[in-house]
Amino acid sequence: MTKKPRDDSQGTSLEFRDNATLARVVGAHDRHMAEIERKLEVEISHRGNRFTIHGAPTARAHAAQVLRDLYQHADEGHDISATDVDRAIRLGLAGESVVPSSTSVSTPKRVIRPRTPGQAKYLDALLKHDLVVGLGPAGTGKTYLAVAVGVSMLARGEVDRLILSRPAVEAGERLGFLPGDMKEKVDPYLRPLYDALHDMLPAEQIQRRIDEGVIEVAPLAFMRGRTLAHSYVILDEAQNCTPQQMKMFLTRLGDGARMAVTGDPSQTDLPVGQASGLSEAKVVLDGVDGVAITEFTEADVVRHPLVQRIVRAYAAFDARRNGPKRPG
Repeated sequence: MTKKPRDDSQGTSLEFRDNATLARVVGAHDRHMAEIERKLEVEISHRGNRFTIHGAPTARAHAAQVLRDLYQHADEGHDISATDVDRAIRLGLAGESVVPSSTSVSTPKRVIRPRTPGQAKYLDALLKHDLVVGLGPAGTGKTYLAVAVGVSMLARGEVDRLILSRPAVEAGERLGFLPGDMKEKVDPYLRPLYDALHDMLPAEQIQRRIDEGVIEVAPLAFMRGRTLAHSYVILDEAQNCTPQQMKMFLTRLGDGARMAVTGDPSQTDLPVGQASGLSEAKVVLDGVDGVAITEFTEADVVRHPLVQRIVRAYAAFDARRNGPKRPG
């Protein structure tokens, strides 16, 4: 793929094998190179397939890793976007590399691969444990990867049903005041789950399987009193569950079932003073055999690069507002 980087007084040099692949790494008008130079404070010159990086030794090493990671991604047949460049830079600064391409989940429409080490750890947990709790900020793929595993298991016949649920907690509105029947009232809350399904299954299959009851997308309240056996069950936006609702949901698990619970504890829409069932479950389930808890950070955000900066800005704001913790 690449020759081993060589450091000398002139900088760090790298050579890549394929110029067509390299063109995707560089980007139109060298825009990807410009972003790497700006964020890592280096200068990159290239002629043909040979690159030379100038700057502080640590910065040169990070830039070299970023270039190798982007080349590997492009060599697997992917286009390189601004988001890919931003992610590779963040991983390089953290001393981490791209996720091996062998880690993947196949769905009828596409192969889903983790894009950060945190996602790889989470996907591994989803494949190995009966109950997985995924916590972290928006854009980290918590729900998307859980749906991918559920769709994959359903397609392979490892489960009989796929059940996707969310608590219908209103952000400033009441369901009773919204127009339409119950389905029309709750569907807007469930739209992100439908979106993930449409990314992985043909539309006609989704509707047919919903009509047959093989796929169910329903509010959390519809889970009460049921035993969910031989199913893959996902509870999304779980930070909006009360502790009582969370216990109710977790105890629905039946024979041959798997469950994923996802949410961001910092984004609850519950009334002020109401404890979040997700935060409590993180404490209660820690160390329980068969349960895996994965926590994402801003480094795992895979949406537009600005989302990662927004998450970081809000975290800093919350830290300032809450102030230093008093010693106990």
